[in-house]
Amino acid sequence: LQLAESGGGLVQPGESLRLSCAPATVTLEPYAIGWFRQAPGKEREGLSCINYKDGTTNYLDSVKGRFTISRDTAKNTVYLQMNSLKPEDTAVYYCAAELLPLGRCSLFQREYDYWGQGTQVTVSS
Repeated sequence: LQLAESGGGLVQPGESLRLSCAPATVTLEPYAIGWFRQAPGKEREGLSCINYKDGTTNYLDSVKGRFTISRDTAKNTVYLQMNSLKPEDTAVYYCAAELLPLGRCSLFQREYDYWGQGTQVTVSS
């Protein structure tokens, strides 16, 4: 499974971005898709995830209310809508896939089998 993120860029504080995660060819139905980020000098952290088949979601507490994960089954794509962005949201954002997740999707990177290359998000005035 090859994943590709898109939608990153440079925005000002308070603005929004929507990241997309799509596979090259394979359907995402058997997977959970997670969004992670890694800021310079920091560990990678899990932000949100979605069980693609049933749409159940999970969020890191610190992004609840600002970030929303969703899927478009017609487009075989998962999105991360990020609102009210802050300079501390600056990081490389990755999507990842966990095959056949058991129960609620996880925010732990060790659970994920496939990773995209990442997309840079910079929040700066």
